[in-house]
Amino acid sequence: MFFIMLVLFILTIVLLHGKMVDIENERKATQAQLDKIKEIEESVKNINDQYFEYDSLYKRHTLKNINISFQTGSSNISDIPQNQLVRLLEVGRSIKSFVDNATTKNSNVKYLLIIEGQSSKDYYHNNYELSYERALNLVKYWTTNHVIFNSHYCEVIISGSGQASRFRVYPYIAGNKSNQRFVIHIIPKPGIFEAGIQKQQ
Repeated sequence: MFFIMLVLFILTIVLLHGKMVDIENERKATQAQLDKIKEIEESVKNINDQYFEYDSLYKRHTLKNINISFQTGSSNISDIPQNQLVRLLEVGRSIKSFVDNATTKNSNVKYLLIIEGQSSKDYYHNNYELSYERALNLVKYWTTNHVIFNSHYCEVIISGSGQASRFRVYPYIAGNKSNQRFVIHIIPKPGIFEAGIQKQQ
């Protein structure tokens, strides 16, 4: 009986030790995942501050010193003054350079680039289509000028939020042409971590 109890005691100790080792390994893996996610999120803050400024309220970057405003009911990119179009081209090149450099340093990192077209609060019946076309025309403008993102590392999403986006220029009233524009979102995609290896969805 004593021998059986001794064996069971030793077996219990071995199993507990194994469980503690597993828990410690999981803790280390979780911390490594958190560190990597933080590193990726922090990397976005390194984007060129000549064109972007960090919005601490929404924890995102916004374009600065660029006046973007389409004519009412129009998605024609030429509505934007030529000097501002030149700056938008520089913005596209800056984003591409940032993504290329970041993914060269870490090939597991990928980005989501969302071009969100918007419209003013005028209840125009095709505001969603109009805002989408505004975003689409920016991407076409970039592409025409050889700003093309590597789809393996940067997924480009063209969207139109009409007058429904939370990222608005106030006062949020009819006729505020400052909302006849687009917003650029750059979002890191950390992917899924398994056994210390980062996998992309």
